[in-house]
Amino acid sequence: MVGDHCNLSGDRPVLSQNPKTGLSCKMVLQAVGKVLRKSKGKPNGKKPVPEEKKLYLEPEYTKLRITDFEFKELVMLPREIDLNEWLASNTTTFFHHINLQYSTISEFCTGESCQTMAVCNTQYYWYDERGKKIKCTAPQYVDFVMSSVQKLVTDEDVFPTKYGKEFPNSFESLVKKICKYLFHVLAHIYSSHFKETLALELHGHLNTLYTHFILFIREFNLVDPKETTIMDDLTEILCSSSGSGSSNSSAGAQNHVKER
Repeated sequence: MVGDHCNLSGDRPVLSQNPKTGLSCKMVLQAVGKVLRKSKGKPNGKKPVPEEKKLYLEPEYTKLRITDFEFKELVMLPREIDLNEWLASNTTTFFHHINLQYSTISEFCTGESCQTMAVCNTQYYWYDERGKKIKCTAPQYVDFVMSSVQKLVTDEDVFPTKYGKEFPNSFESLVKKICKYLFHVLAHIYSSHFKETLALELHGHLNTLYTHFILFIREFNLVDPKETTIMDDLTEILCSSSGSGSSNSSAGAQNHVKER
């Protein structure tokens, strides 16, 4: 004789003649139905994961800078200075400073802790010289960025330092590409390693560097605003006090992962 049981496979439940067991099965079915009703519209009955609080937006941290200098004036092209010379000088300087800032937390940015190059809900991929899309860890991505930028800024044919040497026609497009990648690195530091930056008491340096860099790329339209939207909340806070005005954020909170 088959033992008492309750069928939860989706077919009509088979109840035993035992009143107590039959009551138990009915209660189980009611409980399952209750759970299913509660989870309606929610995959696996789980509530949406709340967005993690962004520590770097806390007023006690955003107010700290290492200088109160007006960066809006600092990034403006000086009179009698060639535009390409100004772009080259500043781009090279930002490369060195951002590389140095990343080096302070690089031991915490590992293939295990940062398995993808992620900033909030956006995941970045590296593209090699042939345009092949490469999924890599954050430290690998940063290494690709720093190696490629180092190669460019030390190339005399791209960043000439000798008198009379002309800049290539593609110079501005290369500067834009460099600035886009450097932004990714800065954004990753904020998104994934701000706690370590706080522990090292280097958040004032990071805020100052970020403010200076954002105002520079805005002044010369070096990075598409859509590219920097992901950090608009921070940009508005840090740059509003630097004479830049508020940023135009059209995306708001994002609930899905983007790929770039």
